[in-house]
Amino acid sequence: MKKILMKTLALVAVAALLLTGCATNNSNSDATAAPSAEATAQATAAAEETAAPAESADAATELKGEIMVTGSTSAEPLVSALADLFMEKNPGVTIAVQGNGSSAGIKAATDGSAALGMSSRELKEEEKGSITPTTLCMDGIAVVVNKENTVANLTKDQISQIFKGEITNWKDVGGPDEEILLVSREAGSGTRGAFEEICKLTEKNADGNEVSLVDESKAIIADSTNAVSTTVSTKKNAIGYISLGSYDSSLVTALDVDGVACTQENIVAGTYSIARPFLLISGPATDDVAKAFLDYAMSAEGQAVVAEHKYIPVA
Repeated sequence: MKKILMKTLALVAVAALLLTGCATNNSNSDATAAPSAEATAQATAAAEETAAPAESADAATELKGEIMVTGSTSAEPLVSALADLFMEKNPGVTIAVQGNGSSAGIKAATDGSAALGMSSRELKEEEKGSITPTTLCMDGIAVVVNKENTVANLTKDQISQIFKGEITNWKDVGGPDEEILLVSREAGSGTRGAFEEICKLTEKNADGNEVSLVDESKAIIADSTNAVSTTVSTKKNAIGYISLGSYDSSLVTALDVDGVACTQENIVAGTYSIARPFLLISGPATDDVAKAFLDYAMSAEGQAVVAEHKYIPVA
């Protein structure tokens, strides 16, 4: 807009000088005489001098730079979509988005090896300090089973008992007489961290450190949400947990929890209890480009992208 205004003013200046030339000539010759070459040259030079500062100012404010955003594999597809749109608007910017787990993203934001971290769980007390989390959106964690499974609902206590290995057969929760196969995420996964915290699947050991109670001896460990979905879809007696935003009902079935369906509406209402935030985490390497991207993600346009990807906007 600034460029257009300045160029318009420049054209007005050209016209004024040309008219001045015409008026001078009209005092000595016919009213239709053309302006002199000298008047035209002066007008053109004036226009160039007027337009040049506006172009220089725009060039000075153009956003440029490269940043790394790393962390949660659940948040990665959404953040990648936001980054692509931001780069379209800012051709001088390059954003690399890498999914390697929430714990890795929090560490990268803390030590400055990434401009922003991504987490799909709340920060632990010991992780707080020099970093600042911003809630990008909310997401439910869907507890999923194979499409052939007849079980439709579990209580949160039953889910906890299943993943601890205390309930091992589907018949004990109203299903077929078949052994339950656990599918869990890898250590460091934000989805796993949030799921275990909400379902009370951790405890402190003798050293005071939080340890998982998931019976990994009977579990398949998957390294992404998509891997969990694929495994559960191909194993008749499997149960796992995934991001609601990545849920595909053609592959797996999401169970009701305590009689409440895993939907955006129920998460907003607070009736579906297994839910968590997606965080973008600022740290010592969060420069002007990263701040501008964070502002975009939290803008009305950015939050519309959040909704398009089946997550719950917060702004």
